[in-house]
Order: sequence, then C-alpha cells, then structure tokens
Amino acid sequence: MTTAPTTSGHGPLTGVRVVELAGIGPGPFAAMLLADLGADVVRVDRPGGPGLAVDPAYDVTNRNKRSVVIDLKSADGAERVLALAARADVLIEGYRPGVAERLGVGPDACHARNPKLVYGRMTGWGQEGPLAHRAGHDIGYIAVTGTLGMIGSPDQPPPPPVNLLGDYAGGSLYLVVGLLAALHHARACGTGQVVDAAIVDGTAHLSAMIHGMLAAGGWQDRRGANLLDGGCPFYGTYETADGRYMAVGALEPQFYDTFVDLLGIDGEVPARHDVARWGELREAVAARFKARTRDEWTAVFEGSDACVAPVLSLGEAPRHP
Repeated sequence: MTTAPTTSGHGPLTGVRVVELAGIGPGPFAAMLLADLGADVVRVDRPGGPGLAVDPAYDVTNRNKRSVVIDLKSADGAERVLALAARADVLIEGYRPGVAERLGVGPDACHARNPKLVYGRMTGWGQEGPLAHRAGHDIGYIAVTGTLGMIGSPDQPPPPPVNLLGDYAGGSLYLVVGLLAALHHARACGTGQVVDAAIVDGTAHLSAMIHGMLAAGGWQDRRGANLLDGGCPFYGTYETADGRYMAVGALEPQFYDTFVDLLGIDGEVPARHDVARWGELREAVAARFKARTRDEWTAVFEGSDACVAPVLSLGEAPRHP
C-alpha cells in the first residue's frame, strides 16, 4: 500500500475510514472531499489504472489518500476488498449498475461483513430506468435534464460547460451530502445505508429554483431571454479593448446605479426595468467596455459594489488576491 502526503486526522471527519474503488471523475472527487475533511481514504486501484486517468503526479483527486492495487477479477480480489469494507465506515464505487454485484463487492456482500457501512454509488443515469446500463458522460447527462438547454446564446448551439455542472456539482457534491447524512444515521441508529447518487438526478435538482420561476411565469423556456441566462444586459460578460472579458452581475438597483456610474453611461441609457429597450442598453454597455482593456476596467471597478469582475484564465486565477 502506498501513502500520499496527507492531512487526514486534522478535520471534522477524523477517524472516518473510507474505501474508494477507483474510477474517474465524480467518484474520486467525492472521496477527495472526504479526505480533505480529515477522513482516512484508501483508494483501491485496478492493475493498469482506470481509463482516461490523469498522470498520478498531477491528479489532485488523489491527495490525502492511501492506495492499494487489487485485481477484483482475481481469485482473492473480492475477499480483499470485503476485508477493507469490514473495517470501513464508507465505501464509494462508480461502476455501471450490477458490476459491483458481479465482482462480489455489491451492497449485500459488503453489509454482510459490516452492517454499519455506508455504501455510496456514483452513476450517470442511476441504478434503474431505461438508460441505466448505457454508457455516458457529463454532457449527455445534463442534456436530458434541461440544464444544458438553458446555457448559451440563442443563436448558437448550447456550449459544453466543461464537466463541472454534471460530474462535480450534480454528481460529487450530491454523493457527499448523501454519504454524510447516511453516516450520521449509521452512527445514531447502528445501520448502514446505500446512497444512490445519479448525475441526472443531482443536476435536475440543481435547477429547482429555475423550475419554480418557470412555473410562476418568471422564466421563459428559451435561452437568452431571462434575468440569469444572458438575456439581461446587466448580467453577462463583455469584451474589452484587448480581447479579454469582464463579468457583470449588477442585478440590484443600488449595485446597478454604481455600475452605470463607474462605466460612464449614467443618464445616457434606457432605464434598467425597460425590458423592451434591453437591446439598446446592451449595445451601449458593450461599446463602453470596448473602450478600455480588461485591466483598466478592473482598476475602475476595484473596491466598488458594482458587482463587476475580470474574467480570468486558469493560469491567472491563482494569482488573484
């Protein structure tokens, strides 16, 4: 077993033991979050590693974890994993439905060894349903939830939001919430649970507020026509003179007033609540932003409540104060 530099034992989950059956994406990220909170995470790697794996030297989802290589298809593979599960509080797996059972490490087999175990399952489509056994990735999961269809300009195809929305927000974070709730139950009642986290379910749940607005008549079911989807001229991004961008979120009246004042267009543009003239307002804002560079506009809005920020690259972001 290999040991990575660790901070386990120094957080609220100190003493919690987690077994992670190695995979890609949301499962490892969820286990990383538990390790960050102090849990002792043992990652069970398959010989040769998972597909699409990042170079271990750069895979931050492995941080604060120990690891062991076990071939679950070998004669003693399942028994070795069950021995780990017997001493664990949480197990995480991200196989397709039925695979863990066929390998001999499904929920029933693990609970036979450890009734208090919290068994976490991470899938895209869920354990049941017409799509359960189909392959998939983030972009397909969020496509059928309606969330992908909300993003982007109405005259362009919906852009892939990297894989943050489905895999990590709708997947990892919901799995962690379920695991922590089940862990609390296990410690209070002495019985473990199976946490079935599906990316389609989590991502659909993330859009709960938008569904409420839609039902109330406060949201149009089309892109670029609403307050928070780029349809509003004071909630969006604008190009600057150097080809970079500024993000604007001046929704509240007092923040909007500061925004138009510092932008230098106060008194020259239509009122913010005149939706019929939002196109005119957007053109005025866009033209003004094109007059200076991103860094110049950053300096203009620095320290204000205009709700404006520079759009930074991945390389720039860590240097932001």
